[in-house]
Amino acid sequence: INAAELLRREIRKKQPGRVWVSGVCDPYQPLEVRYRLTRACLEILLSNGWPVSIQTRSALVLRDIDLLRCAPGVEVGFSISTADDRIRRIFEPHAPTIGSRIMALEDLHRAGIRTFVMVAPVLPGAEGLAELLRGKIDSLLCDRMNYHYADRLYREHGLEYARTDEYYRKVAEALGGRWVGRG
Repeated sequence: INAAELLRREIRKKQPGRVWVSGVCDPYQPLEVRYRLTRACLEILLSNGWPVSIQTRSALVLRDIDLLRCAPGVEVGFSISTADDRIRRIFEPHAPTIGSRIMALEDLHRAGIRTFVMVAPVLPGAEGLAELLRGKIDSLLCDRMNYHYADRLYREHGLEYARTDEYYRKVAEALGGRWVGRG
């Protein structure tokens, strides 16, 4: 709850540099509606000239578009692992729909904010993202990420093919990315 207070105090001691908000845990959790911690931290970072990269699954980021469109060096990305909402429900049952993420990307892009998509992990149906994302993003990151904890889900749903090098190459090619090595 005191993240903004701590950031305000500590930011003066550091040299500005890009801040990634938040590559591991979504900065727009449902409680963000109530507590507005992400917004408070963004206000501090941006008013002090720190560029930010935001990665989320939530269209709630649109609430902060007024801050984001006025600051230099801002980019907003969405994690989208598949174009198939049926697959999304298997692997991300509580995540926002793919459609809501793509509409939010489009709104951000139209507002002049640099946008990206992180396809990680690459799930079945990811190749369908190419058409859905056309004209809505500035860049795309594609990472295979080997989540062994999900092996059971792949087996239970007959999706083992999606863990192969061949499938990953096919998806990377469809998305216009480069496939290098195994990961």
